[in-house]
Amino acid sequence: MTPTPHNEAAKGQIAKTVIMPGDPLRSKMIAETFLENPVLVNNVRGIQGYTGTYKGQLFTVMASGMGQPSIGLYTYELYNFYDVESIIRVGSIGGISDRTPLRSIIIGRRSYSETNYLMFYRNNGNKCGFVNADETLCAKAAATAERLGLVYNIGDIMSSDTYYTENDDIADCIANNLLGVEMESVALYLNAQRAGKKALTICTVSNNIPTGVELPSEDRQNGFKDMARLALEMSLE
Repeated sequence: MTPTPHNEAAKGQIAKTVIMPGDPLRSKMIAETFLENPVLVNNVRGIQGYTGTYKGQLFTVMASGMGQPSIGLYTYELYNFYDVESIIRVGSIGGISDRTPLRSIIIGRRSYSETNYLMFYRNNGNKCGFVNADETLCAKAAATAERLGLVYNIGDIMSSDTYYTENDDIADCIANNLLGVEMESVALYLNAQRAGKKALTICTVSNNIPTGVELPSEDRQNGFKDMARLALEMSLE
């Protein structure tokens, strides 16, 4: 039997480090671009997960789906049922200023949210506000981005429950000095903290929220290879 009804991989088929895009097609693209001998280990509900090697080290690339509940479910299971130690989310983010140009990378040191997912951990004292990424992973990501010559920022981001909203996300970002808005990092960071594991979000700026300028969906799916390379390189022992 597999450990969960949402993942058909057997224990031992998933690596200690998981690179996690939201889009299953991006998971496939990353695995086929970077991994040697990638094997599809999960395809339940189309949430594609591949395990293979990068420069001799074993990695799994697995999709999360969209939003806090989806990434919350998959990362909880990976940490607690598959003995995963580190999960690095690689996804898209909406930038809010000229500090974060299209296609640049944002490393999420902390994530701010008012998501109801925080209520899952109410007995641990979590409430609306900031949740931290793993400090060691943040430092490794920044150092590796410098080595690779990537255009990046490291700082705080917003993790929203909604893509279409009546809330003024721009005002909230400015008030809290946030670099951009995405939809998954808080659930990931909370699950990592609860399990005593590591997590980090690395995003590529796909659109500028104030101006409405955005990259086409094909670019989002196939063009974000720098952040995938960054996630893999920073994880090499």
